[in-house]
Amino acid sequence: MTKTTNKPGLKKPKHEVADVVLGFARKHQEKYEPTVTQKRILEDILHCRTIGMGGHTNQCDFCSHLEISYNSCRNRHCPKCQSLYKVRWLEDRRADLLPVNYLHSVFTLPHELNDLILYNKKILLNALFTAVKHTLTLFSQDQKYGLVGQLGFSSVLHTWDQKMNLHYHLHCIIPAGVYQAEENTWVPARYKFLFPVKALSKVFRGKYVSLVRKAYNNGELDLSGKVARFKEPSVFSALLSAVMKKDWVVFSKPPFQSPSFVLDYLGRYTHRVAISNHRITKISGDRVVFVYKERKFKGSQYTCKTGFCNLEGETFIQRFLLHELPSGFMRIRHFGFLGNNCKKDRLGKIRLAVGESSIPARQSKERSTAQLMLAVTGIDITLCDKCKIGKLKKIDTFDGIYQKYPFYHWGKQRLIN
Repeated sequence: MTKTTNKPGLKKPKHEVADVVLGFARKHQEKYEPTVTQKRILEDILHCRTIGMGGHTNQCDFCSHLEISYNSCRNRHCPKCQSLYKVRWLEDRRADLLPVNYLHSVFTLPHELNDLILYNKKILLNALFTAVKHTLTLFSQDQKYGLVGQLGFSSVLHTWDQKMNLHYHLHCIIPAGVYQAEENTWVPARYKFLFPVKALSKVFRGKYVSLVRKAYNNGELDLSGKVARFKEPSVFSALLSAVMKKDWVVFSKPPFQSPSFVLDYLGRYTHRVAISNHRITKISGDRVVFVYKERKFKGSQYTCKTGFCNLEGETFIQRFLLHELPSGFMRIRHFGFLGNNCKKDRLGKIRLAVGESSIPARQSKERSTAQLMLAVTGIDITLCDKCKIGKLKKIDTFDGIYQKYPFYHWGKQRLIN
């Protein structure tokens, strides 16, 4: 007897993004004319963990029971392919944790820039990382805040809100203090919040708009389609003047309870895609329904309401594809003393400066997928589902037709031409 692996504890959602693609890809293609890259995203999601991707056969070494496991597509936009990457990434970050307070700040771009960014993602999203980096670095050199040294932080880009509309913002996890290399000391932040958000937002606004203006003056921006009107310098200047008059949103949260909470919190933001399969509650007729949360902050008051968004299937797909990232684009980046060029040396010195001599080991690369899943989730994916005694061993592999012939839907006529 053969079957697809479905381990206990790994609860399968009722509906998946793949089901939406299967039902509405043709309508979407007729209405929106997706690019070749977008078609590939949809095909990868459609075939992920199916026979079309190929897989391998496992056999129990105790009862000889057979199980078939299908391969993942590994597309960065696929809701089913991010879990293991997230686990490995967080395990590596565990070795970077310092015994200090950590803060969370969010830098958000105004929606007036959404269309311009949509046509120029690589340039203008890189500019977002650069503007945030320069802003935080500038504040970390200001005597006014008692912090003159090197700041370190990790940034994660999100491009969506809960309804999958465009909402460009950067989450930053920041150790609350700076490293002073000359004295080899760690200077902790004096307040609950690292820097005042109103001052941060003004500097961030100025630096980002300056980078956008520079890209425009250098002729680097794609000004076609919906943003063709910005070819006229007066129209473009009016856009930048309008966003400069707005109060940009920079949000800071109080310190984490302890460094151990940082990774749990960070795991909510890394390796996310626009929507998870578990949020899709209903696919009926030509409609897709998914749950969303509406969060509001007013002063110190926080409210969160749950609602349901009802969209046409092709509109759902189009919103999902709005969040396609350029090839090779890094949506998680590290700066300052957490930058890859100096992290190992600086973290070791900071630990000594704060009185910690031991350095956590990096284990994720040494562990197999099964070992990592067992350590993190407590689930042994090698345990035989039938006898609950033996271990599954790989005895054969097979290719899928989609691996050989991309843009081909297994067992059916091509869905996406």
